[in-house]
Order: sequence, then structure tokens, then C-alpha cells
Amino acid sequence: MELQTTIYIFVGLSFALYLGIAFWARAGSTSEFYVAGGGVHPVTNGMATAADWMSAASFISMAGLISNMGYGGAVFLMGWTGGYVLLAMLLAPYLRKFGKFTVPEFVGDRFYSKAARNVAVLCLLVASLTYIIGQMTGVGVTFARFLGVSSEQGIYIGMAIVFAYAVFGGMKGITYTQVAQYCVLIAAYLVPAFFISLNLTGNFLPQLGLGSSMAGTDVSLLTKLDQVVTDLGFGQYTTTRAGSMLNMFFYTVSLMIGTAGLPHVIVRFFTVPKVADARSSAGWALVFIALLYTTAPAVGAMAKLNLHGTVNSAVGLTQTVNGIEVNPDVVKANGDLYATEASLVYEQRPDWMKRWEKTGLLKWEDKNGDGRIQYYNDKTKNEAAKGKAEAAGWKGNELTVNADIIVLANPEIALLPNWVIALVAAGGLAAALSTAAGLLLAISSAISHDLIKGAIKPDISEKGELMAGKVAMAVAIFVAGWLGLNPPGFAAGTVALAFGIAASTIFPALMMGIFSRTVTDKGAIAGMLSGLFVVLFYVFAHKGIFFIKGTDYLDLIGGANSFFTITPEAFGTVGAMVNFAVAYIVSKMGKPVPKHIQELVESVRVPKGAGSAAAGH
Repeated sequence: MELQTTIYIFVGLSFALYLGIAFWARAGSTSEFYVAGGGVHPVTNGMATAADWMSAASFISMAGLISNMGYGGAVFLMGWTGGYVLLAMLLAPYLRKFGKFTVPEFVGDRFYSKAARNVAVLCLLVASLTYIIGQMTGVGVTFARFLGVSSEQGIYIGMAIVFAYAVFGGMKGITYTQVAQYCVLIAAYLVPAFFISLNLTGNFLPQLGLGSSMAGTDVSLLTKLDQVVTDLGFGQYTTTRAGSMLNMFFYTVSLMIGTAGLPHVIVRFFTVPKVADARSSAGWALVFIALLYTTAPAVGAMAKLNLHGTVNSAVGLTQTVNGIEVNPDVVKANGDLYATEASLVYEQRPDWMKRWEKTGLLKWEDKNGDGRIQYYNDKTKNEAAKGKAEAAGWKGNELTVNADIIVLANPEIALLPNWVIALVAAGGLAAALSTAAGLLLAISSAISHDLIKGAIKPDISEKGELMAGKVAMAVAIFVAGWLGLNPPGFAAGTVALAFGIAASTIFPALMMGIFSRTVTDKGAIAGMLSGLFVVLFYVFAHKGIFFIKGTDYLDLIGGANSFFTITPEAFGTVGAMVNFAVAYIVSKMGKPVPKHIQELVESVRVPKGAGSAAAGH
């Protein structure tokens, strides 16, 4: 069966499964729409949370970033995983005990202020909309390649699919759909990784293959990869950092506390029956997430080696009917990567390159007119690499590879069977659509439950609130799609900005709300607004106002990364520090927290049970 037909079958069956589950588990009440009735089993919730969490950024873009950044890509692994530990230990059980539907509802009640609740809604919307841009970018990339449409058309199709199962199913439908999506995406991630690790190292498990020698040699895979990339002018794969050490630290912290402050993840812990179940489901989520996250470094490294091996025969990889295999003699020889005959003749490029060229995410430009593909770092400061490139007559890097295609293209690069490629197509779409649905529900509940019912029309009926939630979600899907057509960067980079916003606004408010009896309503409001302003000011300076190209103002802040070399993706840590400081100072200047609120804070931290999630105000 030809590849495209196989892809249509796999993707079509997965979509039919999602829509069937959504119809079966459709929501009939606000409780089912917002928190799935509060009766989800911890293991089920853990799996749904993992799918909710492992978005297009995790599935599609993270391994691509690790592939490009090498060791520096560890910030994503450590930050996102560490954030879940924070969530499980410091937030999930207490928020579940509080027993409300949403994060803004907790903020409003704890800080005894509708204004605080409305500010939390604003922060949630900004973070969620920024996050969802990355998901729609991932949807566009995946559809563009596997359904033979443009990335713009792919986004439109994705909008329609999410609308169908998220609007009608609510949290109840989304929960069970996400369980199915997790099964699809984890299989799609692991199966090709097993194949590729076996071909390159003879070791079936990619986690072990990453530290193994290449098949038939005593040369370790990472040593060979380091030799190839440094010879071609790239940074050493196993040591390159994400900017300065300070930036790498701030980046990791921002991702950690941003994870713990993401509303679409937090709301999942309102769907379980008891407080203990909230902590248990966070633990299960970590187990399910670990399956992908411990595999990602191997996927990134092996994909990079396979890509170089495809366009440069001196790397020592050979294309066979069973996929890319190691040529031990060539690997040991450390041949000349700049030799004329080593570079791949463009007309002899494999079919996968032709397919990805149609999407515009892989491009070749023959700069020296020799009809061969030269892939190297033409901006390197490595004088030896510069000299070799000039001596070989290379006139600049000729191959541009978008970081977001690495995982999706990985089984094609490795020449794996068509069914594996089709499985990855279904997995990529499952990852992007599952998180998009969770984000849209968070946006919907913030508008219908917290803004309309909580502030604008408190006497709205349950039926009216449910309809408002569905309308809000439909509008959010439209806005998300429009933003996805004009993203500020690749998927994981865009998502990192959303984490920075959550880190600087929601996380500090939740932490102070749970663990401090002295932070007042005005302190919380001032803290959230100051954190949001600081981060957006710095991000917009780099990315443009509301991510509109040409509206950046780097000169105003002294140039790119001018604040102690910190990048905009890492600036959430600074925003969080500002939030905590401002909230503390403003609280000291005003009236103390009312006694009944102090007692509420104490009761939330007492390790006793909690009732079901309620919509009371």
C-alpha cells in the first residue's frame, strides 16, 4: 500500500475514534463540561493529563530543539518535568481541596475580590492564547506534510476537528478523548525510536542506545555525532548551552514554575474525586510523561546523525531496504566531510526530502552551482571549519531544515516502513489537538464561568452558562487559528513564551494564596499585573507588539537579550520575582487580610478530605 493511502487510513481512524468518544461522553451539565463531573479515576486522569501536557511542543518540536541545541535542550526536559513535581507537591492537592472549578475562581475567593478574579482571567487568557499558537503551528506543520495541504489549510482543518469534539464534549469528552490520544501519540513516538536505535546501535531501547556504541564499532554514538557537527562548524552537541549559564538557569526555572501555573493543566486536578487522587494522578502523569521525555534526547541525537548521514556519505551511514544502517569501516575512518564526492547529489536525494520540500519547511539552494547539497554552519567561528569549507569551494549552507519537522520526518529520514510513518502522522496530530482542546476549555471556562457568571451576570442559568461556554470556545478556536497563521516562532519557542507568562502571573498568585495569610487583594492584583507587564514588555520588544512583525522595539531596551543576557523565553523567572516582590510590598502598605480569609488559608492546608468541585461563589 502506498504511503499517502496508509496515512489517510491511520489519521482517519484516529479522528473517527476521537469523535466517537466525544459523542459517547458528551457533557450534559456545567459540572461535566468543566470538571467531567469530578469522578475521573487517578490513572485515567494521569493519562489524560499527560496527553494534555505533551503538546505539539513536546511531541513535534522538543526533540527538534534538542537536535538543534544539543545539551542546551535539556532546559525543556528539566523545566517541564520539574514543573510537574512542583505541581504535585505544592499546588494540586490544595487546589483540589479548595473545590472550585477554575484557577480564577480560587484567586477571586482567596483574595476576596472580583477584581483579582478578573485579573486572573486576563492573565489566563494571555497565557493560554499564546500557548495555543504553538499548538496550531504544530497542527499546520503536521497536516501540511501528511495530508498534502498547505500549513494554512492544515490549521483550518485542525480548527474544525477540535471544534467538533471539544465544544460538544466539554471536559468529560476531552478527558476520554485525551486518553485515546495519549495511546496514539506515545506509540507514534516510541515505535520509530525503537527501530532507529536498533539500526544505529543494535540496542532496542533508545534510552540505552543514546549511550551505546554505533553498531559494529567501538565508537559511541554521541562521540561520532560530536565529531561530525564540530567538523562542520556547529557547536559540540554534548556541551553547547542555551545561551549563558544564567540564562539557562532562568530558562529552566521559568519552564518549571510556568508548568505549575498553567491553568489547563491545573483544572485537570479538579476532575478527580478526592484530594489524595489529585496527588496520585499527578504521579501517574509523570510516569506517562517520562515514557516520552526520556526518549526525546535519543530521538533528537539520532535524527541529527541520520540527517547528516543522509546528505554526507563520509558520516558512515548507508541507506538499505531495512532503513539507514551503520557502515563500520567508514565510521571508524572519520573521513573527509568536505570531500566533493561526500556531498549528496541533489537529483539523487531521497523521496522524503522531496515530500518535505513541498511544505516549504525544508529548502535547498545551490549556492556554489555544483548540484550537490552542502549542509554546515556557514556562520561558525571555528577557523578550521571555515578553512575547510573555503578550500572545498563551498559558498554557504545550502540546506535549511525547520526544527519542527525533525520528529515528523525522523522515520522517513531513517527509511522506516510506511505504517510507522503513518503512525507518527496520527501521533503528531493527537499531541497538538489534545492540548489545543485542553487550552480551549480553560479559555472557555474563564470567560463563561469566571467572567460572565462571576462578574457580568451572576444569575445566569446553568443552561445559559453552558451555552456561553460553548460560544466562548468557538470564538477562541477562531482566534487561535488566526494567531496560528502568524506565529512568532517555532512551536516550542512560542510555548516557552506562554510558560513565561504563566510563571510571572498565575504561579505566584497561587503560591501566595495557598501558603501566605498576609498577601492582600490589592497585593495580589498589583503582583499579577506587574509580572504580566514586565514579561510582555520584554517579549514584545523582541517579538513585536502582540507578535506583529515589524513592531519590535529592541533599541528601547538596549538590544536583544540586554537584561543580563536573558532571552525572552527565559524572562518568566524575572516576572515571577517582580510579582512576589510587588505583592509583598503592596500588602504591607494596606489593610491586613480579613480573619475569615486567614482561616480559609489555614483550612486549605489541613490534610483532610474535600467535597466535590462546586460552582458556588
